[in-house]
Amino acid sequence: MSISVRPATAADASRLSQLAAATFRETFEGENTPEDMARYLAASFTPERQTAEISDPAGTVLLAEHDAELVGYAHLTSGPAPAAVQGTAPLELKRLYVASAWHGRGVAQALMNAAMDAARARGAETLWLGVWERNPRAAAFYRKHGFERVGEHTFVLGADPQTDWILARPLGATSARRGEG
Repeated sequence: MSISVRPATAADASRLSQLAAATFRETFEGENTPEDMARYLAASFTPERQTAEISDPAGTVLLAEHDAELVGYAHLTSGPAPAAVQGTAPLELKRLYVASAWHGRGVAQALMNAAMDAARARGAETLWLGVWERNPRAAAFYRKHGFERVGEHTFVLGADPQTDWILARPLGATSARRGEG
């Protein structure tokens, strides 16, 4: 099975919007109210919002595909890091999601490798992210890839303030494909 990862273009916004909303819903719907989910999805995953994120020079959106089917994505973005992130030249891994039918098939690994390579290419020396404290599967995946908990912050889903753990890791110059993590 071959997974390819490539940068998104504005032409991908509609497909990305559908995948982003579906993967977010799959991951978090069971532990949040329908109202909070609807509010967050409507604000975060419209085609217009995806077009803006893809076009933003401060960001990089990567798409994972299998035979032209969109199966996952990652979104990197620059901006101020939380004070808990102490590494130099930090870049945020804002999202990394894989369609549930593709879990355990190497898609998340391919996206993580591509995200770390893209972060290095942008000059980042530290990669950080927020992961919901009630998402042990994701936290374990990030730990496996060298991320360590350095703090926490509040993430608001709809009207519900939730706790995200802040995880960070140095990137170094070694390619992720050569056994990092």
